[in-house]
Amino acid sequence: MGSHRRLAPSGFDRGAGAAVGFLSVAAAAVAVVPAAATPYDDTRATVDRLYEQAEKATEAYNAADERADELRDEVGIARDRIARGQQRVNTLRDSLGSLAGAQYREGGIDPSLALLFSDDPDDYLDHASRLDRLTAHQAGELRELRHAMRELAQDREEAAGKLRELDRSRKAVAAHKKAVERKLATARRLLNSLPESERDAYGRSSRSGRGDLPGIGSATAASGRGSAAVAAARSALGKPYVWGANGPSGFDCSGLMQWSYAQAGVSLPRTSQAQRYAGRQIPLSEARPGDLVVYRGDASHVGMYMGNGQVIHAPYPGAPVRYDPVGMMPVSSVTRV
Repeated sequence: MGSHRRLAPSGFDRGAGAAVGFLSVAAAAVAVVPAAATPYDDTRATVDRLYEQAEKATEAYNAADERADELRDEVGIARDRIARGQQRVNTLRDSLGSLAGAQYREGGIDPSLALLFSDDPDDYLDHASRLDRLTAHQAGELRELRHAMRELAQDREEAAGKLRELDRSRKAVAAHKKAVERKLATARRLLNSLPESERDAYGRSSRSGRGDLPGIGSATAASGRGSAAVAAARSALGKPYVWGANGPSGFDCSGLMQWSYAQAGVSLPRTSQAQRYAGRQIPLSEARPGDLVVYRGDASHVGMYMGNGQVIHAPYPGAPVRYDPVGMMPVSSVTRV
């Protein structure tokens, strides 16, 4: 997904700075296309930009969705902690009630009068000593109860805060989803407006790369996990692009990377922006199979280097997981996991 289809120099390499609202995209595209450009050139540039914007919104959706998952887990943990805290408070209250009853039974009259009327002063002193110990223990229990109640109140406030954040995160997910769907629908309408021959030319042009990149020969993966991830990515060839998906039946760009490395026993972050820092960054000239190739200045697209100047990636809606030239769009970094 995104504008990683090298269509024409006029509409492709502007990167993050080309992102504008989809309603103003057509006007912006016309402003930068040379006067001699055909309506087809104008349409491809507009579609290209819409795909790029949609991919950025997809990665934002992935980040918000991942945070929502984390928050759901954190809320569950907080609720368990609250339940345990409430149980502790209840136990302490029961214990204090028992102590209060014992104190009443042990010290129901004034101690000096009890001494005067006692038939056995030694027995009275023994009871008085136990009463003092009981009172001291009761004070300790009361302090513990107060501490437990403060902790319980803090846990409840923390859980309430996480629930509020979860609600905001869910709304963000929905907003990003709408943005993606809106831009993709506009791009599809524009593509469908083209004659079939021009649609075919659009697909062919998306596979052309840049010629100003360093030569990269074939090589083996830098590690066993890299080799396993390469094998997994190859097994996904032909699977459809599905935005927000991380396999196994469909993928977006970062979802394919996450799934492929998961098959190698490596847990990658969900978004291309986070995957950029999931390992050691190396020069493009040192790329080996399994390395993550991150595109655009905002790291909104990612593919996996496969050797011989090729990456495997999930391109955009309607284009299945496939090989493309590593220079299909500006490379911002290469990460070795």
